[in-house]
Amino acid sequence: MEKIIDENQQGNSLVLDQNENNNRKLYIESYGCQMNFSDSEIVASILAKEGFNTTQKMEDADLVLVNTCSIRDKAEQTIRKRLEKFNAVKRINPKMKVGVLGCMAERLKDKFLEEEKIVDLVVGPDAYKDLPNLVQEIDQGRDAVNVILSKEETYGDISPVRLNSNGVSAFVSITRGCDNMCTFCVVPFTRGRERSRDPQSILDEVNDLWSRGFKEITLLGQNVDSYLWYGGGLKKDFAKATDIQKATAVNFANLLELVAQAQPKMRIRFSTSNPQDMTLDVIHTMAAHRNICNYIHLPVQSGSDAILKAMNRQHTRAEYFQLIDNIRKILPDCAISQDMIAGFPTETEEDHKDTLSLMEYVKYDFGFMFAYSERPGTLAERKMEDDVPEDVKKRRLTEIINLQQKHSHYRTQQHLGKTEEVLIEGTSKKSDEHWMGRNSQNTVVVFPKENYKVGEFVNVTIKDCTSATLMGEAVGYSDNN
Repeated sequence: MEKIIDENQQGNSLVLDQNENNNRKLYIESYGCQMNFSDSEIVASILAKEGFNTTQKMEDADLVLVNTCSIRDKAEQTIRKRLEKFNAVKRINPKMKVGVLGCMAERLKDKFLEEEKIVDLVVGPDAYKDLPNLVQEIDQGRDAVNVILSKEETYGDISPVRLNSNGVSAFVSITRGCDNMCTFCVVPFTRGRERSRDPQSILDEVNDLWSRGFKEITLLGQNVDSYLWYGGGLKKDFAKATDIQKATAVNFANLLELVAQAQPKMRIRFSTSNPQDMTLDVIHTMAAHRNICNYIHLPVQSGSDAILKAMNRQHTRAEYFQLIDNIRKILPDCAISQDMIAGFPTETEEDHKDTLSLMEYVKYDFGFMFAYSERPGTLAERKMEDDVPEDVKKRRLTEIINLQQKHSHYRTQQHLGKTEEVLIEGTSKKSDEHWMGRNSQNTVVVFPKENYKVGEFVNVTIKDCTSATLMGEAVGYSDNN
């Protein structure tokens, strides 16, 4: 899978402060991973300078954009249904223009323009800076397309607006694209080759967020551990770099340290890591800085060496265990989460049992689990038969989910009786009398509001738990405020 997909965020319409000089209205929905939500902020920043204010009422919009995901069939089906809805609104407001952004745009550009007559604009993930020109095209009654993948574009020079933000936490994109050609994944084809953003532009964005009151950032990329800045260019071309470029290159551990040192009171998270690329220097950097959270999202996808090989994952089961052991040794309190695919082509019952036994070994804090769905354009779709019956996939997925729930409860119980620092993000969904926030391990903590405020760091003693949530009582401010 790509990044963490938060089902609660899917289809959110985004809104930002209104500019009284802007006289056009933009409605933008996002689906898929956090990278897509981050990209929507970039798009809104670009279009704000072109006279667009955001609206949450689609019927009022001059331009409707949907930022799309190709990672699962369910995501694509959702987009199809939304396009039908947009079509109904367009019949009422024929001046409204509709555009598709993101990964589906790159993959299905011809279908969108030829079959889905509603779509006026198709823009791939590397072409957002071309939006002013593309909007001019559709204003003049022509369809507009740009899905060219770039070897350079990182959007490092654009300061994203923060849409629907809680004002506390923000995403900072550090890489784009991916060089890991996992056979199940469409990302390398929709987002292109891996390139990293200038570290100074990242530090400038982090410092700006701190000055505006943000208390936590997540460094974001398809594969953050692959971050490598040597003056610009693709990661795969690093071998051709000069000796000076190689000597002064910044890798992910270096970047993590630079960010942690730049704002010592700001919490730092990152996502997503790839087991084959995560190095011990990253874990040692986490251990050396209190403000880097003790949480790693470490997708494994399968516990079977045979399936890992079929997926073109560049690590073995034994190598994954070694990485887990090193994390536990260097960061004993570190939470680890997973992505898991059930029913990948050729998966046998023995392969499935290997996945369950790997989960028993790691005992993940939480996970993101899916039945395999064939994605058009991937190597698995072209070369492998989707040969695991749907009922078998569902049964295996259920067994994985049930085991994860057991482990999640085991992990939350480890927090009972401890006093932990929590960053308040907002009111609890279940009670207006309680705050919710997260501890360093990214677990949700709920506690009575009293006189505390959003954005404050509070020490909370954990009294009770479910498999997903910790409940406690605040005992005072942490020394991080």
